Amino acid sequence: MNGSLSRRRLLGTGISGTLAGFVGSGPLAFAQTHGRPRPAKPFVLGHRGACALRPEHTLGSYAKAIADGADFVEPDLVATKDGVLIARHENNIAETTDVAMRAEFAARHITKTIDGHAVTGWFTEDFTLAEIKTLRAKERLGAMRPESQSYDGAFQVVTFDEIADFVAAESAARGRIVGLIPEIKHSTYFAAQGLPMEDRFLDRLHAHAYLAEAPVIVQSFEVSNLKALRSRIADRPNVQLMQLIGDSKEVPADFAAQRIARNWGSLLNPAGLAEMSGYADWISPYYRMLISIGADGKLGAPTGLIDAAHAAGLLVGTWTFRPENHFLASDFRDGAGDSARNPLGSIAEMRRYIAAGVDAFFTDDPAIGRHAVDG
Repeated sequence: MNGSLSRRRLLGTGISGTLAGFVGSGPLAFAQTHGRPRPAKPFVLGHRGACALRPEHTLGSYAKAIADGADFVEPDLVATKDGVLIARHENNIAETTDVAMRAEFAARHITKTIDGHAVTGWFTEDFTLAEIKTLRAKERLGAMRPESQSYDGAFQVVTFDEIADFVAAESAARGRIVGLIPEIKHSTYFAAQGLPMEDRFLDRLHAHAYLAEAPVIVQSFEVSNLKALRSRIADRPNVQLMQLIGDSKEVPADFAAQRIARNWGSLLNPAGLAEMSGYADWISPYYRMLISIGADGKLGAPTGLIDAAHAAGLLVGTWTFRPENHFLASDFRDGAGDSARNPLGSIAEMRRYIAAGVDAFFTDDPAIGRHAVDG
């Protein structure tokens, strides 16, 4: 599409009430101050698209997520050898593409240290975009997700540019704004490989008219890059930052590289939350950090982190709800088997978190998330 996408054109058939509750005074602007206004309803975040039903990070997955009512779709971003941002959950593509079946790439099988962990596979930074485009996506969880697995080989790996154009097209076709919630992966690692991610991301962000107005929430499990991005998005009121939170005993990769002796737990007290509120708009911890889970596997009481984050001026997201019994707290499982889909149980579990006050949540099945929010 040529030219600027005006708010009137995109909203001609009416923006969803959920997103309308989130915008500020400018066109799709987000408030960037303490006491951030909370959305009228929690945002449904399509985790890697709709990866319970289609291979993750494919246009098929994003299309399904949007059709099923996701407010935002998530592209995790890694870099190719020639510096192009593509959507993969990690730079190791062994589990999510057919690279292991490709004899021409057998010699690139290698073990590397990524964010402090030894990982064996094939890595995006060892492939040009042209080579990546010869691969086909596949379902990570295999037979646990037969519907998604049935699409193995149907979709290519896509770039961030392709995703931005696709979401813009879907938004125009459906008459509703769809946000993007990209995650910058392995920032410190890629910088050490001569492939710094943030400049590339900002370059592509500025290249798309749709991304000048549509809601964009940038995520990272690292801290330094979000702090650096804060001043660089000051002229983009539609862009927010989300600090992802790992296990409380885990040290963020950038802290480890800088020999900063702080783990995630050190950021979850009042002082740490106030610090994060100075550069981030959101925190998004693992969902079991927000509601305790007992030895019997059943959900207990909220931990207080949601209320503490809100008191610090932060919005609260969480990750990740999955619809199979295997991933549910034990009090929401049914008798259909560990790998069976259990939409009713997943809806009930999501609603516990909605009642506890989350402002957004990632789900592998946005249709279920939409039902949990809207009823």
